[in-house]
Amino acid sequence: MGAVKSKRMPRAVRERQMMDAAVQTFGQRGYRAASMDEIAELAGVSKPLVYLYLHSKEDLFSACIRREAEALVAAVRAGVDPELPPDGQLWSGLRAFFTHTAENPDGWAVLHRQARSHGEPFISEVVVMRDEIVAFVTGLIGAAAREAHRDPALADRDVAGLAQALVGAAESLAGWANDTPGVSAKEAAATLMNFAWAGLENLMHARPWQPPVDDAS
Repeated sequence: MGAVKSKRMPRAVRERQMMDAAVQTFGQRGYRAASMDEIAELAGVSKPLVYLYLHSKEDLFSACIRREAEALVAAVRAGVDPELPPDGQLWSGLRAFFTHTAENPDGWAVLHRQARSHGEPFISEVVVMRDEIVAFVTGLIGAAAREAHRDPALADRDVAGLAQALVGAAESLAGWANDTPGVSAKEAAATLMNFAWAGLENLMHARPWQPPVDDAS
């Protein structure tokens, strides 16, 4: 027998139930293996209702990516205290990032694994989220450089490159942390902070590492 609604719910609440079920199913089963029947059963609704509210499986997956991406970006932004010094801002942002990905492993799996492995239009949805986080981190690094130098020594290109590297490292580390028992969000954030901050601090104080003089490439 199909699922039967025990009581009438507002559309927004019912839709959130379906989205929660979809994120869990896609995150744990993968996009291709997940079925609309499974999602409907987990949400406690009929499959026709899922199609009525959220249309096709592709549309549902895209909606899951957008929701999880928006939640991650919001968590990172909310986690950064602009009153803190540069290292404190970066630390609080990393803590917020790793806390959110640890508390929402299915959502992170949807963003980091499933969306990236199934081509367009899903990759484009993730790129929008990643670009927003990179822009935010670029602002943090740029602000730190401006604080360290009245005339910042870091070129815009250098700042943008550092932000890309830091976000890429955070993404890889979050995947590892979620798959490794016993690794806390704080530990993951501290690992990346120790990896990144010494180099960033040297750059901000005009002490960059330089390649050997005989390296012509």
